[in-house]
Amino acid sequence: MIKVLIADDHHVVRRGLLFFLKTQKDIQVVGEATNGKEAVDLTAILRPDIVLMDLVMPEMDGIQATKRIKKQFPDIQVLMLTSFSDRDHVIPAIEAGASGYQLKDIEPDDLVESIRTLMRGENTLHPHATSQLMKEREPKEVPPHTIYPLTPREQDVLSELTKGKSNREIASSLFVTEKTVKTHISNIFSKLQVQDRTQAALYAVKHGLTEPSGL
Repeated sequence: MIKVLIADDHHVVRRGLLFFLKTQKDIQVVGEATNGKEAVDLTAILRPDIVLMDLVMPEMDGIQATKRIKKQFPDIQVLMLTSFSDRDHVIPAIEAGASGYQLKDIEPDDLVESIRTLMRGENTLHPHATSQLMKEREPKEVPPHTIYPLTPREQDVLSELTKGKSNREIASSLFVTEKTVKTHISNIFSKLQVQDRTQAALYAVKHGLTEPSGL
């Protein structure tokens, strides 16, 4: 028999889950919690196999409750059952220790299968949650200037360029020839992987490269 604790602040949701889960011969609902704190307290008393955990609840949210439950009872599984599928909810929930993440529009039979899947020691994630996790694991884009750093002089030229100055004006400000400025700008375009002065200026603003080198 799989012992389940339902944690949700909406009475209608709890009633619906209770009504359906009672029809399953291998599942027993051992308790109901109306907020995260109750979920933690009842878990300690009832020792369910699985906690069906809502994310947004008063007093303590589902993520904090999950952290506390998993810290005290690592063997108890937490299945998030929520309306949110964005990365700001999915990632913290999984990091908190949830083994499953499903949306509330899940078909009842699929929810039961998710519960049984968790009891077999397997994770169960809604496709939207899975896609958020995959995005999180994708290698972060590395800005070109961190791979190909600008020289102090190139940084000075870029700083002047972001002010909308012409090559002649930049040359005058830095006391170099226009030819030297052109060479620096060509190197800047190459290192930043941009095509023109506008793109270079936008890149500089985005990555905080608008100030001169100070050298």
